[in-house]
Amino acid sequence: MPSMLTVSQVNRFLKSLIEGDGRLNDVLITGEISNYTDHYRSGHLYFSLKDEAAVLKAVMFASSAKRLKFAPRNGMKVIVRGRVSVYEPSGQYQLYAEEMQPDGIGALSLAFEQLKQKLETEGLFDREYKKPIPRYPRRIGVITSPTGAAVRDILQITARRWPVAEIIFCPVLVQGETAAAQMVAALRGLNREGCCDVILLGRGGGSIEDLWAFNDEELAREVFASEIPVISAVGHETDFTICDFAADLRAPTPSAAAELCTPDRREEAERLVSYHAYFLQSSRELIEYLRQSVDILVEDSPLGNPERYLSPLKEKLEKLQQALADSLRLRAESEKSRLSLLTGALDALSPLKVLSRGYAVLFDERGTVFRRAADAVPGKEIVVRLSDGSFCAQVQGRTNTPLGYKEK
Repeated sequence: MPSMLTVSQVNRFLKSLIEGDGRLNDVLITGEISNYTDHYRSGHLYFSLKDEAAVLKAVMFASSAKRLKFAPRNGMKVIVRGRVSVYEPSGQYQLYAEEMQPDGIGALSLAFEQLKQKLETEGLFDREYKKPIPRYPRRIGVITSPTGAAVRDILQITARRWPVAEIIFCPVLVQGETAAAQMVAALRGLNREGCCDVILLGRGGGSIEDLWAFNDEELAREVFASEIPVISAVGHETDFTICDFAADLRAPTPSAAAELCTPDRREEAERLVSYHAYFLQSSRELIEYLRQSVDILVEDSPLGNPERYLSPLKEKLEKLQQALADSLRLRAESEKSRLSLLTGALDALSPLKVLSRGYAVLFDERGTVFRRAADAVPGKEIVVRLSDGSFCAQVQGRTNTPLGYKEK
């Protein structure tokens, strides 16, 4: 008689059988990803692995998923390491993935290409956003390791080529889990303070794992957003990182970066000497040209032939003088005639003319003219003024008769 079992007992028994087989506790399985789901809130990944004949469900919990160097996608062929077990509530066996890598290409290489394509699509690598590197920087920001050869090379080359530049050094880790975050903080600090004209970001060469911090998405976005021009100098000439594409300029090495952002003082001195010679010669030629121009202008101007210029002016002046003289003569004659008329009118009104017609003017002893007969006081002496002289008389009496005879 068969035994009676519950569903849970059957699922638990199957789980113990599978987990009891040590060969399924640590397996490598290759297949193509399908039905991929990324639960962004929990961080768990749910997917299936399939080949030509079968499908195996799988799950990768967040603790393992956060260690992935690439983004899984449907249709991607991968190699998964993990264990096979049974999920008791549904009685379904599945693969619990702990590690995953692309089949046929390295995880880091795939992650690099995925991030590069993503940022390129967003326009972070477009040439139109590249800022020009200043020709004569006064302050240069350097973000790199304090112990590597990169900082020594940058300091030496800068001191040799452009010693007037001030180096603002931001020591950071350039390798490891915290390296990218430190470089992001250094970039933000330099931009916030605005204390330099250009920024050198880089390190010496190494493997793809050693340079991986420079493939960080947040760092690439910070490089792109920097208001200060950024030169990326990571590894050797054959090494490329995401920062190289996001930066305003890529230098093959840190030493090359120092050369790209600094002018050579010897070349600049030679250029100044050549400029001096050029401007000196140009000045001499300009002075000679102006001298010749002045000579030509003088010859064709009053300074070169004053008589030709002054002759018509003299004629004009003589005409003006003659016109002025004629005007003054006519004005004088007119005023003379007017004066004669006024003189005749004034002479006609002269008191002497009146006296010459037989009239006289009487004055008292004070010289006051008699205007009324009542002013004459009998017995007082008066002065009588005629046209040809004057004489004294004495008032004998007064009368109101017109002829002046004294009434008896």
